[in-house]
Amino acid sequence: MDTVNCVSFLAPAKLNLTLKVYGKRPDGYHHIRSLMVPISLYDTVTVSVIPRGIRVESDRGDVPSDSRNSCGRAAELFMAWAGSPAGVHVRIRKVIPMEAGLGGGSSDAAATLKGLMALTGKNPPPEILRGMAAKVGADVPFFTVGTAALAEGIGEKLTPVDWTVPFHAVIVKPPFGLPTPEGYARLRREPGEPPARGDYVPPRDWNELAGCLENDFERAWAEVHPQIDGIGKELVAAGADAAAMTGSGSAIFGLFRTEEGARRALGALSRDGGNTVFLARNI
Repeated sequence: MDTVNCVSFLAPAKLNLTLKVYGKRPDGYHHIRSLMVPISLYDTVTVSVIPRGIRVESDRGDVPSDSRNSCGRAAELFMAWAGSPAGVHVRIRKVIPMEAGLGGGSSDAAATLKGLMALTGKNPPPEILRGMAAKVGADVPFFTVGTAALAEGIGEKLTPVDWTVPFHAVIVKPPFGLPTPEGYARLRREPGEPPARGDYVPPRDWNELAGCLENDFERAWAEVHPQIDGIGKELVAAGADAAAMTGSGSAIFGLFRTEEGARRALGALSRDGGNTVFLARNI
């Protein structure tokens, strides 16, 4: 591989601490409102400039290497904006599970954009970067911000928030993924605008944080995947102060005040049925 230069970025996962889904938009998407926080569970994305073409490879065989890959789409959009005839090679080392609601593919795409900004020295204005990211996927703009944020619209309207409540999370990924389009279809939302909101105040202490968790997709999937509710109850029984699904699923997380408490729960949770368990904290 004839590389000119390369750079690597850690691509963090995220948790949706709250996720409300409102009416359908004319473009077929849905209005959402979600409090999103980046966490210390990472893929690693290495971006190289090559003479020509867009190439994506991963250490996992089920990660697309063609135009379905969000990193490839991000690279195409960025190089077109930059007016560069050069190509891009992206290598992804996956840790964040797929179809889990943790945003791994979106974070990888944002890391690709950051890598290309570093390599080319060309930095799109924030509104251009967010627009580029939104064309790749609804969660990609969030990962360009680098902090907790309230996401609205389809996820591209972001209000960064100062995060003051540290937490540790135990994340359980069941042995199945949940396709996002089916999740939205199960919600059966009619067309309509979301309710207006006033000034947003994020959780200011532990009780407010533990009390705010909610995710509309949990109800959407409850009938066909009752084990999701069971995992949440198991997390609470293991010591979590609250538990919820993240994104459109299928991962469920429990919140803990301390790393010690989270690690105790990690050891107590059942791995029966193929569940995979992760430990993370807010970043």
